[in-house]
Amino acid sequence: MKSPTISLILLFIFSCSLAASAAGDFLQCLSEKFDNNSSISNVVYTSKNSSYASVLEYSISNLRFATESTPKPLAIITPEHESQIPPIIHCAKEACLEVRTRSGGHDFEGLSYVSRVPFVVIDLINLSEITVDVEEKTAWVEAGATIGSLYYRIAEKSPVLGFPAGGCLTIGVGGHFGGGGYGLMQRKYGLAADHVIDARIVDVNGRILDRESMGEDLFWAIRGGGAASFGVVVVWKVRLVDVPEKVTVFTLNRTLEQNATQLIHRWQYIAPNIDEDLFIGILAYPSSTGPGQTNPTIHAFFFALFLGGIDRLLPLMQQSFPELGLVRENCTETSWIKFTVAFAGSPIETPLQILLNRTQPLKEFSKQKSNYVKEPIPQQGFEELWEQFYKAEEAMRGLLVLVPYGGKMAEISESAIPFPHRGGNLYMITHLINWGEENARDSESYLRWSRRIEDYLTPYVSSNPREAYLNYRDLDLGVNNVVGETSYEQASVWGKRYFKDNFDRLVRVKTMVDPGNFFRNEQSIPPLHY
Repeated sequence: MKSPTISLILLFIFSCSLAASAAGDFLQCLSEKFDNNSSISNVVYTSKNSSYASVLEYSISNLRFATESTPKPLAIITPEHESQIPPIIHCAKEACLEVRTRSGGHDFEGLSYVSRVPFVVIDLINLSEITVDVEEKTAWVEAGATIGSLYYRIAEKSPVLGFPAGGCLTIGVGGHFGGGGYGLMQRKYGLAADHVIDARIVDVNGRILDRESMGEDLFWAIRGGGAASFGVVVVWKVRLVDVPEKVTVFTLNRTLEQNATQLIHRWQYIAPNIDEDLFIGILAYPSSTGPGQTNPTIHAFFFALFLGGIDRLLPLMQQSFPELGLVRENCTETSWIKFTVAFAGSPIETPLQILLNRTQPLKEFSKQKSNYVKEPIPQQGFEELWEQFYKAEEAMRGLLVLVPYGGKMAEISESAIPFPHRGGNLYMITHLINWGEENARDSESYLRWSRRIEDYLTPYVSSNPREAYLNYRDLDLGVNNVVGETSYEQASVWGKRYFKDNFDRLVRVKTMVDPGNFFRNEQSIPPLHY
């Protein structure tokens, strides 16, 4: 482990000495801004409040950032109306505090609620209203709403409308839309951010701007470019999509002894090119009995959503992917909304109200990395990858997720929104490792395993740049300076991986709307310095 630099030690001492003063100045400023309005006192939490810890921890999904040593905000503000946000920004600027904005807390590196300098958190949990217009096929969704609640409100109004977002129901739409937002309808309809048609954002000057007043450059940037780099998005307007009354889902599990490796290898040629109504993904994971067992194996868990009935799906699969051996008994016809419940891990007949539940069912320590595959990985590449699982005890908590592209994803221009990973990519491959509190002391060994897998994948994934998905934040890719300016060249190390050539336009937009770099984090878009 590297020793802390003198500059970081001085930064820590300096920050600690000023934190109490800054907090006092910030709270005093807020009280003045909200003079004769007691409502602000109901949405501000400091360490003196008995509920501070529970408010902070409620939306944290990654326990790596819920330890005693994790830096804590000087205050958490949970605004109940967008009009309460401009004073927060003004007072944070006056007190020289950073602002972090949290909608769901699922960010993999904790950037929405952790900073190494004195900071406050704007938690949008109370901004969760959703208004659906069936005739227009649109919805206004406040940034603190969850994906699950959006699905629920759509289903309340229509059984044949849906939205192409993710499968984890407790994710906040603010971060999801701001980074792109993929799901099992992406091959048919593209990303969540592709369907954002308006928004309201509070900018660095405290102005509340809609699409017309913010201009097309900023509107382009917040849809997949990391909205938190540019301001606080308070509400999104999205275009809904048509879904059939019945969809078909199936899951199949295959082990190495059942030709799992050969099936995964074959899948690479089929899943990105098959009918766009069909999404077939794969989870690959080792047996849970440990590397010392006599016959360790890998499971390939195929999961699929087909926007149509069984009678159309079966001939399609028999023609395109007969090796998988899909039969009618493997399939279930259901509604799209019930599929969202089942995909999240609940029985398919679970009451739909579970979609409104914000409580995250499982909180663990985790690390996730993403890559994009442009040419099929040879079968030997997978066989040697499985060896990486067998070599370490930590790997028994490891998981690979293979997400097919093609279809609509290949038709949309790489520059349509900041998310650039479109045509040319067969699929995204993500490796994720989770571990519980009982293994917290061994966190570094799990992180090392994740980095070994990343190194192993190097010959098989995209290069120049090696692409990565913004919503799977990974600070191993590079970081900005904690204080002071960050150069374009320094930020490009990670920025080009997330955004490719779109990074340059994002930097220009940032320079235009936030030249002082008030909205910043370890991987925020930096402004140019002339």
